[in-house]
Amino acid sequence: MYRFLLTPRWLGGTALGLVAIVVCVLLGSWQLGRFEDRLGTHRASAAAPGTAGGPAAPLGSVLDGPQARVGSDTVGREVTATGDYDAGRQLLVPGRAVDGRTGYYVLTPLRTADGRAVAVVRGWATGTPGAAPPPPAGTVSVTGRLQAPENAGSGGAVAGGLPAGQLGTISPATLVNVLPYPVYDGWVAADDAPGGLTAVPTVQPQGGDGLSLRAFQNLGYTLEWFVFAGFVVFMWFRLVRREAEAAQDRALGLDPVPAL
Repeated sequence: MYRFLLTPRWLGGTALGLVAIVVCVLLGSWQLGRFEDRLGTHRASAAAPGTAGGPAAPLGSVLDGPQARVGSDTVGREVTATGDYDAGRQLLVPGRAVDGRTGYYVLTPLRTADGRAVAVVRGWATGTPGAAPPPPAGTVSVTGRLQAPENAGSGGAVAGGLPAGQLGTISPATLVNVLPYPVYDGWVAADDAPGGLTAVPTVQPQGGDGLSLRAFQNLGYTLEWFVFAGFVVFMWFRLVRREAEAAQDRALGLDPVPAL
């Protein structure tokens, strides 16, 4: 009854189905691997300062090139930057919460040798923005954790209408309006805060657990590819069963059931 499976038409169809299943499984496994990689990166960035990315690396090597962007694989990475603080353009960033208390960041641009600056959050203080300790003069080396740019309206971002010397959102798009020189993407939370300030912990993007939406897209694609593979198997058995029933009807001298 199943001799039809040895015909060229069915051998070709079965081979095609097997290829489709293998492709779907491989693509699903690849997407699953991408999800696991992003999950591992998230867990590493949520670890204690200094353990997320191993030894501190020069900022220029992590963000290599003017168009380099901070991604999920670099958030929380320990970096070093050397340059001179621009004390005259120090900014206060209100509406930021640490340990359940609302306060403000103290952000000071650090101008590096390549002409660009990195936004360094030297620390956090509770209450409403007030006088902040001045940065050290001369060339300094700062070690801290790389943070993603803030999105307007996310996290503790404050809308416009702020007084001079305050910033609502830490991002290149807002810093370009208050600084006369180019800046690196993202910002750095300094590990060592001066007296009167508290070191800022790693801030995960998207205001949640830091696991990006793209990671869940990878997981969704994984399920889709495995479903596609299962659908191919289901359709093959369904077509085999229909063909077997038609062959049995022909053997009994009955008209085969027309295909739907």
